[in-house]
Amino acid sequence: MELKILKLEPERRDPILNAALKEFAAKGFRRASTNIIAKEAGISKGLMFHYVNSKQDLFLFLYDYCTKLIDEEYLDVMNFYQSDILEKLRHSYLLQLDLIQKYPWIFEFIQISSEVESDEVNRELEKRVSEKLSWCQETMFESIDISKFKEGLDVEKCKQLILWSNIGFTNQIIEGIRDTNAATLDYDQIIAELNGYLNELRKVFYK
Repeated sequence: MELKILKLEPERRDPILNAALKEFAAKGFRRASTNIIAKEAGISKGLMFHYVNSKQDLFLFLYDYCTKLIDEEYLDVMNFYQSDILEKLRHSYLLQLDLIQKYPWIFEFIQISSEVESDEVNRELEKRVSEKLSWCQETMFESIDISKFKEGLDVEKCKQLILWSNIGFTNQIIEGIRDTNAATLDYDQIIAELNGYLNELRKVFYK
């Protein structure tokens, strides 16, 4: 059955999606409040359920909608075979930032989707496991040109240090989204900081 929310124009649909993404990402499926989602979206709870039928339908719709977006606007256009690991990370960040500008909580929502406190929802999610997301995580640090690294370095340890730096920067961005209105975040500044960090990593690890 097609949900009525699919027929809404983006300017009416996106506030509902972003309110739901934020609430589910922050509290998980069971503790998320549909009252808060409706209030943040600027609509009545009755109207929201006119669009989505139930909390479970809303959660599963979000999962399908977000995985489709990530597939089309991130995974399908990401060059995972770029041999320069730092360039690969930069490209990954730029694609993720484009999505975060539209849906600030999209990646956190996808992360919590693997730990839902509902057997019924989990059974539905098992039918939707994204092979692409798993493949992305496995491939990001593979197929890299190790000749770029300085002689004498343990490349595997260097990759781990770069991974930790990557996680730290990602967490910094997420904290910025939590602490401010995402619409007011200076994405140009974030990109400038990203370029600065990557340049410093080049100085440390590359010839």
